[in-house]
Amino acid sequence: MRQNYYFTSESVSEGHPDKVCDRISDEIVDLVYREARKTGMDPWDVRVACETLATTNRVVIAGEVRVPDSLLKKDKQGNILTDAEDFPIINPTKFKAAARKAIREIGYEQAGFHWKKARIDVLLHGQSADIAQGVDNASDRQGDEGAGDQGIMFGYACTETPDLMPAPLYYSHKILELMAAARHAGEGDAAKLGPDAKSQVTVRYENGRPAAVTQIVVSTQHLDESWDSRKVRQVVEPYIREALGDLPIDDDCNWYINPTGKFVIGGPDGDTGLTGRKIIVDTYGGSAPHGGGAFSGKDTTKVDRSAAYAARYLAKNVVAAKLADRCAIQLSYAIGVAQPLSIYVDLYGTGKVDEGKLEDALRKVMDLSPTGIRRHLDLNKPIYAKTSAYGHFGRKAGRDGSFSWERTDLIKALKEALREEAVAA
Repeated sequence: MRQNYYFTSESVSEGHPDKVCDRISDEIVDLVYREARKTGMDPWDVRVACETLATTNRVVIAGEVRVPDSLLKKDKQGNILTDAEDFPIINPTKFKAAARKAIREIGYEQAGFHWKKARIDVLLHGQSADIAQGVDNASDRQGDEGAGDQGIMFGYACTETPDLMPAPLYYSHKILELMAAARHAGEGDAAKLGPDAKSQVTVRYENGRPAAVTQIVVSTQHLDESWDSRKVRQVVEPYIREALGDLPIDDDCNWYINPTGKFVIGGPDGDTGLTGRKIIVDTYGGSAPHGGGAFSGKDTTKVDRSAAYAARYLAKNVVAAKLADRCAIQLSYAIGVAQPLSIYVDLYGTGKVDEGKLEDALRKVMDLSPTGIRRHLDLNKPIYAKTSAYGHFGRKAGRDGSFSWERTDLIKALKEALREEAVAA
C-alpha cells in the first residue's frame, strides 16, 4: 500500500440534475411502500424499477412496477383497467404529486424548472413476467426469493473518518450538506444560493492517513445575477471551513470557487438529468471498486441496492470490530438464485485475521439472500428518498429504520464466528 499520495473525490448537491432524478425515483419507491402499508398489500410483494429523466420544465418517469390497487387506474365500477398486453394501467396522479413535492422541497421555482409548472409524464407499467418469475418462483424452489438480477456489489469501510468513510468523499459531502442547510434555513446570503452545486476535495495522505486538504473546488448556482466568483467564495468559504473541521487546509491550497464565473441557470434547465448517473458519488468516491449498478428507484429485491447495502454493513462492522483498518467486500449474484455465488474480502494488508476465514464467518453472521438481507436490515419501508443525496453510506441510522446498514451491531457475532472458525481449524 502507498503511504504518501493525493486522492480526490467529488460530491453533487440535491439540486444537481441527476440527483433531482434520483430523488424523484426514490420518492416513487417510498410512495409504493407507503401505499402498500396503507392498503394491506404485503410489502414483500412490492416491485419498483423506476427511472426518471428531467430537462427544461419536463420530467419523464418510466419503469416497471408491482403496486397496490390504490395506485392503479379504475373504471367507474372500480374495476382495474389494463392495457392491450393485460398490464394494469398506472394511475399517474399520486406519482406526479410525489415528483412535484420532491422538486419543491429541493427548491426549484425558476422559470426553466418549476415544481408547479413542469410537465410530468408517468410511463410506468407492470413488471415483466419473465423478471417476476426469476424472483418469485425461486422462492417456491429454494425457500427464499431469488435475486432480482445478476451482478457484483461492493462494500467498503476505513478508519479515516468517524463514520468509517474515505476522507475526500466525506468532506465533499459535508461541504454541500452545510451549504444546503443554510440555503433552506434562509441564512444570510446563503439564502441566495441555488439548489444546484458540486464540490471536490483533494486530500494529501501521509503515512496512510489524511494529513491536509490541497485542492478545493466548489461550483454553486446563485440566484443573484450580480454575483461573481469572489462574492460566491465570500458566501461559501465559512461552510467549507466548518465542514473540514480539524483537517488542515494547506497554506498553498488552491481554491476554485465557481471558476467559470456566473452560475445562474442550474438544475435540469441547465443540463439534462437521469437516474443513476452518480454512482461513485453515491458510494465511496472512487476509493473502492464499484459493481456498476445504481441504487435509486429500485426496490430491495434488486441486489444492486440491497446487496450493496449489506456489503457496506459487513465491511463497516469488520472495521468497527478493529479487525482491519480498511475492508472491501464483494458479493456476486445470479438472477433467480438466492444465495450469493461468491464472497470476497480484501483487507489491504491491514487485517488482523485471515481473509479466507473472515469470508466464511460473514456467511455465518448474516443470511445474504435477498430475503435475508431485507429481513436483517428491515428494508421493506419508505426510507429511500433521504438516501438520494449526499451518499448512501456514512450516514446516521434513523429511528424510522433508514440507513440501517450503518449500524455496527454485528461486532460480537462476527468475533464469535471467527473464534469458531479458529477452533474448527
